[in-house]
Amino acid sequence: MYSAVNTIWVLLGAAMVFLMQAGFAMCEAGFTRAKNTGNILMKNLMDFCIGTPIFWLLGFGLMFGGAGALIGGFDPFVQGDYAGILPEGVPFMAFFIFQTVFCATAATIVSGAMAERTKFSAYCIYSLLISALVYPISGHWIWGGGWLAQLGFHDFAGSTAVHMVGGTAALVGAKVLGPRIGKYDANGKPKAILGHNLSIAALGVFILWFCWFGFNGCSTVSMTGDEAINSASSIFVTTNMSAAVACVVTMLFTWFRYKKPDVSMTFNAALGGLVAITAGCDRVSIAGAAIIGACAGLVLPLAVEFFDKVAKIDDPVGAISVHGVCGAMGTLLTGLLDVDNGLFYGGGFQMFGVQLLGVVSVIAWVLITMTIIFQVIKHTIGLRASAQEELDGLDLHEHGLPTAYAGFAQAAGGDGSGEIPAPAVKKTVPVDQAVPVQVLSEKAPASDVKLTKVSILCAQSRFEALKAAMNEIGITGMTVTQVLGCGVQKGKTEYYRGVEMSINLLPKIRVEIVVAKVPVRTVVEAAKQCLYTGSIGDGKIFIYDVENVIKVRTGEEGFDALQGED
Repeated sequence: MYSAVNTIWVLLGAAMVFLMQAGFAMCEAGFTRAKNTGNILMKNLMDFCIGTPIFWLLGFGLMFGGAGALIGGFDPFVQGDYAGILPEGVPFMAFFIFQTVFCATAATIVSGAMAERTKFSAYCIYSLLISALVYPISGHWIWGGGWLAQLGFHDFAGSTAVHMVGGTAALVGAKVLGPRIGKYDANGKPKAILGHNLSIAALGVFILWFCWFGFNGCSTVSMTGDEAINSASSIFVTTNMSAAVACVVTMLFTWFRYKKPDVSMTFNAALGGLVAITAGCDRVSIAGAAIIGACAGLVLPLAVEFFDKVAKIDDPVGAISVHGVCGAMGTLLTGLLDVDNGLFYGGGFQMFGVQLLGVVSVIAWVLITMTIIFQVIKHTIGLRASAQEELDGLDLHEHGLPTAYAGFAQAAGGDGSGEIPAPAVKKTVPVDQAVPVQVLSEKAPASDVKLTKVSILCAQSRFEALKAAMNEIGITGMTVTQVLGCGVQKGKTEYYRGVEMSINLLPKIRVEIVVAKVPVRTVVEAAKQCLYTGSIGDGKIFIYDVENVIKVRTGEEGFDALQGED
């Protein structure tokens, strides 16, 4: 007979774990640049949409279709009898959807680490294969009655089975891909590439935190009897405690290390604390959960720095550190802090040894299989988008989406630090209508060196090339403005949901340079050479005479005012 309360509990958990896709989508979109927002959202959607049928077709059988030590069984479309593994009072369909959403969670972890430079087609193939083979087989070892389960390996809700699998796959993917353009300078020093929307990233973290109560709490798959009710209640408390303590520790650590509390790292710490507690949330005390959270809060920023600065692996959202490192650490700490069998509670080394064996084995499995998968993809259809596609943004080239924020201009920062909203829409005035520079002082310029302003309008994607060209000819000072505008072509036509849309005002970059000793023609030729593609929208160059320049701090005028650091 079915239990209504148990079935509702499992279905509630499935719905909450599904909602984690929204949390991951918001988190990853916020921590990356605006020109890739649509691509990130699409990948998170397709992880679930590809994973659902492929888990039904192949993955579920491999995970639960038998009691073999290494693999379940081959059961296409789930035709077998699974009565022996169903939770008490829960129908098969409820259990099936519960396991499906967990599979999709493991797959979607990887998209953040591979963000902003992965071909969409290649990512879809990866998503299919991890859901069909990689996750189900290691999942069978842990949850399907495989060899780790037989040894007593404890991973209650998936620190290893879900998160470490996803984090390790993310590590392999990011390593095979290589870093984003502009992430490292010529000396290998990392440069910050800021996410474009911290508010959206924060919303994603809070969604994930909320859903984690279903991820962990509903994994009891029962709310019948006092023991089940008490267990679920305890899991809610330990889950929350670990995340909260992790945030506090990371906040203090970054405050001490960087002189200010780091916002994005602290948000990541919440997820790290949640990942770490997931393995032992049912078997540790509140104090144990606090210890696990504290360890996650300390290890998380150190891991992010290690991968960024030492390993030179570009992970835009910190997925490797959050899910891979904290997942492994939380699983190991369960072997120490389990109140029944943990080493610190007199249980001896046996449980910790099994936990260590499980972590190492699953890491090895995922490293080997995902390396093969990504290398095959790389050498067949290709894994990485072209340099031009990466600079322009995957939204445009992969999805025909000019911008995920219609009506708002977005532009790349001059230091490669990402994209920021335009403060205002600015109109370009034709040179023959330009208002003359107002004379601000009757004093004659400090020298007779002729001053000329060169104003360059160009596409966002060409700004880095333009900046490099200017630096090469000796131009180091420039003013960069985000603008919207159009030429005589009045924009261009794109498609949204199959319907034509006319984009009348296109986002552009305006670069203004005042030159004195560098010949104007040199500046113009360098700009033309790096901006020319032969296509509409290459840009325009305006040249103005400058009557005077005044440095406010010192009062210097003319050529002298251009010298120094102001």
